[in-house]
Amino acid sequence: MHSIEPFYGWLDLYDSSNDEKSPFYGTQHSEFEYTNKVYNYFIHPQWASIGSETLYAKLLYADYEQGQCIIELIGEWNDCLLNDIMYLKRKIADKLLDHGIFKFVLCMDKVLNFHGIDSAYYEEWKEDLIEEDGWVACVETQDHVMKEMHKYQLNHYLHLSEELNRINWRKLKPKLLFQKLEHIINRQIQTLP
Repeated sequence: MHSIEPFYGWLDLYDSSNDEKSPFYGTQHSEFEYTNKVYNYFIHPQWASIGSETLYAKLLYADYEQGQCIIELIGEWNDCLLNDIMYLKRKIADKLLDHGIFKFVLCMDKVLNFHGIDSAYYEEWKEDLIEEDGWVACVETQDHVMKEMHKYQLNHYLHLSEELNRINWRKLKPKLLFQKLEHIINRQIQTLP
């Protein structure tokens, strides 16, 4: 796991450590000193701690005028033992919400497992987004992770679908990614009973 870096293809567009509104503003990442772990495995130092012992993040992109952000995650998302959604909501989402972000993309292909328990923080996050017609979309979620999230009915709060999982987000620029997501999510919302 130590060699898995966050996506860096958009650094010419955005760097969260230089963004005063970012929860990661001023963060210095070493290229050589490995300190963060998921269980017994060191992870690349470019991943940022959100307070969880098993889930780390990288804010890849934020556009405050459009109210959009893209967050890549790595590790195990464990709400059952570690309440990881609390860390994600309080340490990242709430701070971005305060600056006008209301559309969140969670890049999930490096989330290895999910363990759920309670939906309170998910409900709160969805309520925070209702006024702005905002949403949280999960892309490239591993099948077993998505299955577990559906088991805990998180699809009521997060957009989870096979169609979203087929988006190769790394090949797109952020604006094009959001256009694709808007199209998919609006179509999915219109087909709801």
